[in-house]
Amino acid sequence: MASNTKIKNIRKLLKKRGERSKCRFTRARVYSIDWKDVPTLQKMASQQGKMYGSKRTGTRSHFQRKLKQAVKRARFMALLPYVGR
Repeated sequence: MASNTKIKNIRKLLKKRGERSKCRFTRARVYSIDWKDVPTLQKMASQQGKMYGSKRTGTRSHFQRKLKQAVKRARFMALLPYVGR
């Protein structure tokens, strides 16, 4: 069984190495999400048309809100379906 000091040391090492950010928009240095970028928006939605949560996709809350607006606009312009098949 590992002691608490070993666990703390492992955490420090991971922080020093720089854990990779999970958010795809942060990694790509995207500042705005375009509603006309349908392939990206489709990756964030299920076959039924529901948006995946931020825990599943790893998207930061800032970009999750922008993504929500982009999906709504794309649905209104008939680029994405409201419901799946």
